[in-house]
Amino acid sequence: MTLALALASAGCFLWFGLYNYYGERTAANTSGLAQLIGDSTFVRVGDDPQTNVHRTAEAAMPPILDEYLTLYNRNKRLIGWIQIADTNIDYPVMQTVNNEYYLDRNFSQEYDRNGSIFMDYQCSVHPRSDNLIIYGHHMKSGAMFGNLQKYESEAFFKEHPLIQFDTIYEKGTYQVMYAFRSRVFREDEIVFKYYQFIDVNSADEFNSNMREMAALSYYDTGVSATYGDAILTLSTCDNEDELGRFVVVAKKVR
Repeated sequence: MTLALALASAGCFLWFGLYNYYGERTAANTSGLAQLIGDSTFVRVGDDPQTNVHRTAEAAMPPILDEYLTLYNRNKRLIGWIQIADTNIDYPVMQTVNNEYYLDRNFSQEYDRNGSIFMDYQCSVHPRSDNLIIYGHHMKSGAMFGNLQKYESEAFFKEHPLIQFDTIYEKGTYQVMYAFRSRVFREDEIVFKYYQFIDVNSADEFNSNMREMAALSYYDTGVSATYGDAILTLSTCDNEDELGRFVVVAKKVR
């Protein structure tokens, strides 16, 4: 019994040690990456189609913003940067060919239980999808999207109505419209699935999605969108339900 308790205690210390290690490493790495915004160490270079999943020889792409060139040259899976005032959400946004790779890898492509903030692989920033969906873990430490659920509070929304999300091609400020809880549903369930709203074929389809999200929202922000507006959706795990998700939806205002 004593040995079992000792092993259990050692296991707990090891788990907390690793948790703290990855948390501290993530914070240090992110701080270092933020300092590279606007850095001119790297000059503009030609794109390597083998490592660049966003820019292809077949598509004419806009130039990458100078302030993100250094970061982009470090990892060509970079697709943008997201920041929300008075939270620790201040991270690079990654994108690759699936939604699994960055669940447990950081910007440097090392194993990291915090993962990275990443965009749904089905989204396109150029030409732009109607809705860009960005995912991040809800870490107890507050890392990644651990602070996103602050938007459950209407008071927090009123003090923080704007989200800054720059793609590597253009800067963007978004105004929060909805904050709600949902979940990942079975494929055969006939229900609104916010994570399937990426592109729409008509104004009616767009408006239908807006109505569904407005009905789920915790409060009325007084903000709405019309067909043609650029939408941003932030999604994280909900600690109340294994398949639950907490979601914040905003529209581009500048």
